[in-house]
Amino acid sequence: MESVSAAKAEALVVTHGPDVRYLTGFTGSSGAVALAGGQAALFTDGRYAAQARAEAKGVRVVIDKRPPAVQAVEWLAKAGVRHCAFDAGQTSLAALEAMRKALPGTLLSGTARRGFFVATDGLVARLRQVKDAGEIGKMRKGAALGCRLFEGILEHIVAGRTEASVAAHLEFAARMAGVEAMSFETIVASGKRSALPHGRATMAKLPKRGFVTLDFGMLLDGYCSDMTRTVHLGRATPGEWDVYHSVLEAQQAAVAAVAPGVACGVVDEAARSVLRKAKLDKVFSHSTGHGVGLEIHEGPRVAANQEQVLEAGMVVTIEPGAYLAGQFGVRIEDMVLVTQGGGKVLTAASPKDWMEL
Repeated sequence: MESVSAAKAEALVVTHGPDVRYLTGFTGSSGAVALAGGQAALFTDGRYAAQARAEAKGVRVVIDKRPPAVQAVEWLAKAGVRHCAFDAGQTSLAALEAMRKALPGTLLSGTARRGFFVATDGLVARLRQVKDAGEIGKMRKGAALGCRLFEGILEHIVAGRTEASVAAHLEFAARMAGVEAMSFETIVASGKRSALPHGRATMAKLPKRGFVTLDFGMLLDGYCSDMTRTVHLGRATPGEWDVYHSVLEAQQAAVAAVAPGVACGVVDEAARSVLRKAKLDKVFSHSTGHGVGLEIHEGPRVAANQEQVLEAGMVVTIEPGAYLAGQFGVRIEDMVLVTQGGGKVLTAASPKDWMEL
């Protein structure tokens, strides 16, 4: 609650699903947490009564028909709270207005009601950036499974098969291995479509000769994984070989730069400088990476000019790429754990060496 006090509030209301899960263990899709005076309560509705009581740890569980956020705000107001922090980045104006209307008029004047809520930016999300040993263990498990699934999908990357077919085989294998869901829509981009950074799998057929980029992640024990590998069907041209190895060098340079106390912008520049020398920096169109955990995209952001420093326990992706529109693209991505000794690649079991199928 130190961060809440710094925001000049006595309490915090949390409605974002991953934050609720982080604080309580509750995985239902409808819930809110209120924290004040050393006490915490989880609010949800009757659909999740049994689930909330089984999953939520260290908090009081309240079941009611009304919206969870409304329940939470009423509970805080009745407890005498006068200023409550909320995450402005995860709360719509409509939701904020609904919470304001839930404040009892008998306890607060109209002026006090308008000043009850104090906007903050991701208090819980910042706590989530640094993982504990249990979280890291889950993420290691997910990363290892991703490596095994990639090895298994190689036999399905065959000219003439559709991108959608490759994605379907991968996702079926993931489900059979016990994952909860895919972290995001699986990317299978082949031939000229490999130049699309977010080329979702389509009915396009894999070419006899060309790159195939496979970017996928899974939810396992609540935590996301994320990795990308690019392979080549048939014999590559010297230019394709050069681009691939420039991206690989950039990726390895950025991984080597990962360490506690290093600014995210420095890691980004480690990758970007390699591509700049190869005259590929203009076709590297996104940031070098992002944090990953309960959400596929969370802090920190590994991008140009980002001053936030890495801390031991963070897990970030390192994923530079080069995308030559109308020709081909290459991306290579690993999950990297920040340790006191530097960056530890969690997806190292899946090699990144040049691969022609």
